[in-house]
Amino acid sequence: MRFGRLSPVRTLVAICLWLGLALPLWPDDIPQTASQADKVDHSTLTGKVMVGYQGWFNCSDDGAGLGWTHWAKSRRGDFGPDNVKVDLWPDMSEYPVDLRYSTMLQHADGRVAEVFSSADAQTVDLHFRWMREYGIDGAFVQRFANSLTDPKRLRHKNSVLKNCRSAAIREGRVYAIMYDLSGMNAGEVTRVLDDWRTLRGRLRMIEDTAYLHHRGKPVVAVWGVGFDDGRRYRLAECQQLVKQLKEEGCCVLLGIPTGWRELNRDAVDDVLLHQIIEQADVISPWTVGRYRNPNEVDRQGRLTWQKDQTWCKEHGVDYMPTVFPGFSWHNMKPEAPLDQIPRLKGQFLWSQFVAAKKSGAEMVYVAMFDEVDEGTAIFKCSNDPPQGHFLTYEGLPTDHYLWLTGEGARAMRSTEPVPVDLPQRDADQIQP
Repeated sequence: MRFGRLSPVRTLVAICLWLGLALPLWPDDIPQTASQADKVDHSTLTGKVMVGYQGWFNCSDDGAGLGWTHWAKSRRGDFGPDNVKVDLWPDMSEYPVDLRYSTMLQHADGRVAEVFSSADAQTVDLHFRWMREYGIDGAFVQRFANSLTDPKRLRHKNSVLKNCRSAAIREGRVYAIMYDLSGMNAGEVTRVLDDWRTLRGRLRMIEDTAYLHHRGKPVVAVWGVGFDDGRRYRLAECQQLVKQLKEEGCCVLLGIPTGWRELNRDAVDDVLLHQIIEQADVISPWTVGRYRNPNEVDRQGRLTWQKDQTWCKEHGVDYMPTVFPGFSWHNMKPEAPLDQIPRLKGQFLWSQFVAAKKSGAEMVYVAMFDEVDEGTAIFKCSNDPPQGHFLTYEGLPTDHYLWLTGEGARAMRSTEPVPVDLPQRDADQIQP
């Protein structure tokens, strides 16, 4: 393993990981720089616009030992023109110079293309600072349960979680854990409860003012319940997990398929799914790819979201629709077209805020903050990507979708309907 390129702090981290030493999960002292006025109320999901934070991007020499995870199709090879997984390229202008990682790709003018690593605490700090600056309430930190038994990946997940917690407190944002069940086999869902008990008991994270609560309880999200896509774990396991998390005193949020209410489309045809949902406190149907333009969004709002809301009110469950800015995974799946679901310069995302507010939604989940590999990222992305097959933000400011998400958050909290027209930005609001 090479340590020469790393800063002293990152060198220490790299050596610890190389030797198999677990880093502390919990910072002893977290600077609290956010003023009381800037702090997001952590006691409720109501009125919140939350983003999904993957935190799964690694570089070959970031100290985690995971290679080019999620940047490249083969994480062990060079990250070059023939080994690209992402469709958007991050705007790297604000990242510290020593936290920029060189790739084998080049810009049109010959400059080496650089990326970030989610393993770096300062990178996570920057991302949460953006959330504060643009009025985004906080993040669901993704924690994929299928790799909780892999020591190397678990160390990375724990490090990202620690950094998110620290950054959330520093920036006055909120966060909660979202367990993703994707890729798990039958009998493995119990890992989630074991992990949650470890985090709660060892770290006492639910006691700090950054951890999100709802209905007087700490929020734990479980994503991937009831999808009809060949998952190996069973609904009965999910039901037992929800029951146990409730017994642990948690507010349980479930990520479920779009067709959950009628048990069709992407949902399993099994009434047990309804029984599980009735046990939960909040549901968030996954709608990425389920509609492709503002007209289809309007239809989704009228025919699905509004009826979903009615069902939820009758059953005492809160409803959190999912919105997304666009979609593209051409470099991951070459058979798929580049720009598969166009962003339309923000009109597509804005139409979903409009439909969500019309449906009566009081909270929204934005997928995703940092997912450049499926083209759903809202953080700062470049209009000058490397040579190859990449999207841009259509010449808009690189912070356009952060700003627009913040506008959506303000609109969702307003007592007025969300204006149908895309909001216009004053020149002095645009960062140079």
